[in-house]
Amino acid sequence: MFWVNHQKQKKGLLELLKNSAVDGVIDIESLKMIEGVFKVSEIQVREIMIPRSHITVVDISDDITDIIKKVTSSGHSRFPVIDDNKDEIIGVLLAKDLLKRNTVENIDIDLHEVLRPAVFVPESKRLNILLNEFKSSRNHIAIVIDEHGSVSGLITIEDVLEEIVGEIDDKHDEETVSKIISRGNNQYIVDALTPLEEFNSYFLSNFHDEDIETIGGFLIKDLKKFQKTQRLFQ
Repeated sequence: MFWVNHQKQKKGLLELLKNSAVDGVIDIESLKMIEGVFKVSEIQVREIMIPRSHITVVDISDDITDIIKKVTSSGHSRFPVIDDNKDEIIGVLLAKDLLKRNTVENIDIDLHEVLRPAVFVPESKRLNILLNEFKSSRNHIAIVIDEHGSVSGLITIEDVLEEIVGEIDDKHDEETVSKIISRGNNQYIVDALTPLEEFNSYFLSNFHDEDIETIGGFLIKDLKKFQKTQRLFQ
């Protein structure tokens, strides 16, 4: 009963905030951030983690010169480290710990000396709990494990924060093009592949269809109804 009441209160508060945004009392970006704060308490790590197949790892048995090249070319700041057992993470290498030494010293460096302990979290952990753990431990990366204890992915504090504040630009991220572009005078260019959820969030609308994921698909389906019923489409 408490959970049901809590959900109703949260839904009511969000509706109030949306109305405030429509009336200009608060701006859209503030609304989105508040929605993000609510959202992280419901999202599990598995939903936003970087899957194992996309993780850049460092093999501690590799030549140190090759490791330095991988670290400098990848653009990442933290790397899970493996040894002979490719399924086991033995620690985390911070690029700054490796690169702050000069080249001559790096040639003879023992990576075991600069490894940070790896932090492991279950896929089922809620993001709000993980964020508090990141803050209290000053750790910014965690290795995600499944119910069998096997590594299934990786998550960083940036991944969690992006759920609250939106995409955080990174000079190493691939350049992306916005799916919604304002042309002024309440005119917009919208990519047909824009997810319905993203469209609703941007325009404070409430379009929903269990079978449709994009605004383009939604419009095509609705236009077919328009052809049959001659009703007004707005």
